[in-house]
Amino acid sequence: MGSESGSDEKPAHQVNIGTGFYMGKYEVTQGQWQAVMGTNPSKFKGDNLPVEQVSWNDVQEFIGKLNARGDGYTYRLPSEAEWEYACRAGTTTAFSFGDSLSSSQANFDGNYPYGGAAKGVYRVKTTPVGSFQPNSFGLYDMHGNVWEWCEDWYHTSYAGAPTDGSAWLSGAIYKLVRGGSWESGATELRSANRDILSPFSASNGIIGFRVVASSR
Repeated sequence: MGSESGSDEKPAHQVNIGTGFYMGKYEVTQGQWQAVMGTNPSKFKGDNLPVEQVSWNDVQEFIGKLNARGDGYTYRLPSEAEWEYACRAGTTTAFSFGDSLSSSQANFDGNYPYGGAAKGVYRVKTTPVGSFQPNSFGLYDMHGNVWEWCEDWYHTSYAGAPTDGSAWLSGAIYKLVRGGSWESGATELRSANRDILSPFSASNGIIGFRVVASSR
């Protein structure tokens, strides 16, 4: 987990996730949010577009309502370690697709590709979930489209971070988002890249999430 690139991505370190989990193959859509919450806060409207403009606190309310349904699963946000494990899908390269990325592979600002990839389209909005190839775990849009909330609080390095895959739940005032968005350059979409946001912030059409489930 991590890298020796960005200052807050250090140190690269070993994490052993001992408990299995299910990860949503897509970012939570507006249709799904509407079905649970009865509202749609998103800037870009469409049932199959990812829900966005949702704060970390909003997401906790959504997850609470999912868990109240009692369907045999417990839902939550992924820990940062689980998110990066799912994003990497067994790779150690900058992206699950290798060490380069163009906007034909993910939804981001194609004026800023990575690793020698050609410049491409800048769509200036979200795209329907599943519009691009999945990683080898079958997960879509782990790179780009919308930033995704994690359970953890943000720290400026991994010094003292859990090594068992659990969320880091102490010692900070900001939450973590991962994966980059439609307005990011490709550098922000790297598997190891991380960013910081207030749990009260819903931002401007660039913040969404996906859920993790485990059997009760």
